[in-house]
Amino acid sequence: MDLVTGQEVLDEKRSEDDHNISSWFTSTKNLSEKPLAKPSSSTKRPASSSMNLLEDLFFFFFLTRALITHTNAIMEGDQETEVYTLVARKPSFDLPTACPNCLPAYIYLKLAQLPFELAFNSTFPDSDELPYFENGTYVAYNNEDGGVIEKLKKDGIVNLDVPLQTLPEYLSLKALIVSWLGEALTYEIWVGTEGISTSKIYYSDLPWVISKALFYKQTYMAKNRLGITKETAEQREKQIYKRASEAYEALSTRLGEQKFLFEDRPSSLDAFLLSHILFIIQALPETSALRCKLLEHSNLVRYAEKLKAEFLEASSSSPSPPLHSFPSSFSRKGSKPKSKPKVEKTAEEKKFKKRARFFLAAQFLAVVMYLSVMGGGSSDELEYEDEDD
Repeated sequence: MDLVTGQEVLDEKRSEDDHNISSWFTSTKNLSEKPLAKPSSSTKRPASSSMNLLEDLFFFFFLTRALITHTNAIMEGDQETEVYTLVARKPSFDLPTACPNCLPAYIYLKLAQLPFELAFNSTFPDSDELPYFENGTYVAYNNEDGGVIEKLKKDGIVNLDVPLQTLPEYLSLKALIVSWLGEALTYEIWVGTEGISTSKIYYSDLPWVISKALFYKQTYMAKNRLGITKETAEQREKQIYKRASEAYEALSTRLGEQKFLFEDRPSSLDAFLLSHILFIIQALPETSALRCKLLEHSNLVRYAEKLKAEFLEASSSSPSPPLHSFPSSFSRKGSKPKSKPKVEKTAEEKKFKKRARFFLAAQFLAVVMYLSVMGGGSSDELEYEDEDD
């Protein structure tokens, strides 16, 4: 074959290749302009089709997440305006909560007839944050702004004392109940009765060594608050009991046979006085000196019995949200009561778990769809590429 003939053959071959390449681009363009048909088991799927399905899958996944987030935000907004929770120490001595600091807040909410859920927290037995009141992102702690009741009044959540706070009688009675009787109760719990009742209130779930250590710590702190030393112990004891007797006498005279301290309307002072009387009668031993002084005033006992029957026992017998508790960090180490009833989880915990399950299900569905699409299309793509080769 001479050079001329060889050149003619090459030109003819180049022209044929150019025609094939042009035809391939034309057919590819026409194919891309056609709508995608539903792939069958025998249809070869190009890589661009799989990428479109993958993009649709990711769009579905993120759209699902956005919808879940939006729904959760709406639910949280509803909960903030409807659900109130008081977190306190656990019940004992036939009291809804055996903690002398938590009981006034509980009774105050009952007197105000504010619907709320009661939760228990034993994670930190000696925490001064308990009790605390929460509603969504709002939280009122016991160690802030004078306590939970004062915080609720200040923030406008519930205030029973609006028309009473400027009365001279209100301020004097508050000094008697909160200051004098408060000091007497603190002394009686930690010093007067040598902490007989404190174990059930604070330390029943703890190992013996830890409970003893916390008891001595709290006793030491209580003595410091009351200004009790070895030199002043006897003098302070006489002074505390004397003030308590005078307070009981003044309150008994003020109350008479009235339903409340201020005639026909409850106040925060009724919550403090009622919790004080109930705790002394039901939680302290019969040998308690403070208990004996209180029982000398029968009208105070009748006052407590009537309010307890109307606001505590009557409300507990009617349908109400179930009590629930938060876990204790010492629950695995400490001993537990054998017949301890199983408590339901909080509404917040149930809602959180429900959201988590729904979100995980959506993610699992997205992963399954991704694997089915990519897994089914990968073999077709390989066969398509092999045939091209």
